[in-house]
Amino acid sequence: MDLKEAAAREAVKFVRDGMVVGLGSGSTASIAIRLLGDKVRQGWKIVGVPTSRESEELGRSVGIPIGELKDHHVVDVTIDGADEVDPNLDLIKGLGGALVREKIVASATKMEIIIVDESKMVSYLGQKAPLPVEIVKFASESTMRRLAKFGCVPKLREKNGLAFVTDNGNLIADCRFAKIEDPKKLESELNLLPGVVDNGLFVGLAHKVVVASKDGVRTIDRKD
Repeated sequence: MDLKEAAAREAVKFVRDGMVVGLGSGSTASIAIRLLGDKVRQGWKIVGVPTSRESEELGRSVGIPIGELKDHHVVDVTIDGADEVDPNLDLIKGLGGALVREKIVASATKMEIIIVDESKMVSYLGQKAPLPVEIVKFASESTMRRLAKFGCVPKLREKNGLAFVTDNGNLIADCRFAKIEDPKKLESELNLLPGVVDNGLFVGLAHKVVVASKDGVRTIDRKD
């Protein structure tokens, strides 16, 4: 069993029959979605709230009934991945491009479980990954210049030689910081910029982080 599957299996243990479950995005979360599909085939009655078109399509393909937040205001458990996790269990997410929907679902979730392998654990945010910032297409060059004033190097994300477009029809600026000293402050300040939809700093949203390493799987709980 590889590390991603080990983490996903541990996270699924927190799901119970009858729950509303947030379906995260990315390769590790996809394993959890398939495992939840196995539970549905065993007779479980769960509803999946997807964080991306990709997770919605996968959820449907494995038989998970799909719901929306307009009908399910509270999500019992969400299982999602992360690009970085710091010692406070604050996160950088969004290298897959689904950060806005992921944050909306996380904010409605009673237990947000993040599954990662040990390579995603960092001593500070920005240590390895750039910070994704979702921006509107209109005047994106101007927004990029404003982002750079925060001390980062922003780069417009591309895919197959073209600008990457999110499920929401926006662009992603990957912002490389030397070190993010105050994630909560930066999250708020970036979101005040005209043209910014949201950013990939998830501060105070993760309740548990399941970490898989060659030595086994451990679960870290947020300290309130």
